Amino acid sequence: MKSSTDEGALVLFSGGQDSTTCLAWALDRFARVETLGFDYGQRHRVELDQRVQLRRSIKALKRVWAERLGDDHTLDLSVLGQVSETALTREMSIEVSASSLPNTFVPGRNIVFLTFAAALAYRRGLKHIVGGMCETDYSGYPDCRDDTIKAVQVALNLGMERRFVLETPLMWIDKAATWRLSAELGGNELVELILEESHTCYLGARNHRHPWGYGCGSCPACELRASGFDRFKAERVDMEGGYLSDKFRSKTVR
Repeated sequence: MKSSTDEGALVLFSGGQDSTTCLAWALDRFARVETLGFDYGQRHRVELDQRVQLRRSIKALKRVWAERLGDDHTLDLSVLGQVSETALTREMSIEVSASSLPNTFVPGRNIVFLTFAAALAYRRGLKHIVGGMCETDYSGYPDCRDDTIKAVQVALNLGMERRFVLETPLMWIDKAATWRLSAELGGNELVELILEESHTCYLGARNHRHPWGYGCGSCPACELRASGFDRFKAERVDMEGGYLSDKFRSKTVR
């Protein structure tokens, strides 16, 4: 599974389940890994606060990961939030828009993220840019689709005269398989780290600990994460007669 090279990678690291899994994936493969987060005025800005602890905790899981994990970067893209009228950047209810897309879709977000990531990777001498985009279990966002990512890669390579490789290890797997990948990469410890410390909820809720982690439990991001975890848990119990520790219980944070 491992194919570590001397080439470096920049991981788009939001502090969520998918990006934490992608960070572990990159640390398993590349000799130098840096992380990049974006502050774009998102309602769930708490995800950015989780990034520091997640980086600290993931380094503690494996010595080689600690050796490979390099600098962290955060870019202010508040202008993206200013031009976006969405449920991720405004206080409004989450619903499906007239275009059949959920109003949590932030137009151009991943295209902007990847462009700025490539500019940073150019300066830092990093070839691989790793993102958690997926078009299997997802909300239908067009900038998460494989065709979009491939087109952006072509544009970035032409526009910067570099051979960037946009890596999307989650593109063709569902949320249950994403949990499974975490277990393969870092065992129970990584699964529990993601459950306890990552943040996915669109509303930024961290007052209740569900079996699948923290969140409101009803937004699309929580529902995807929860359903994937339920399938993953069922698979592990069926295969091994039990897998999950007592830490995977619900609890209310006061």
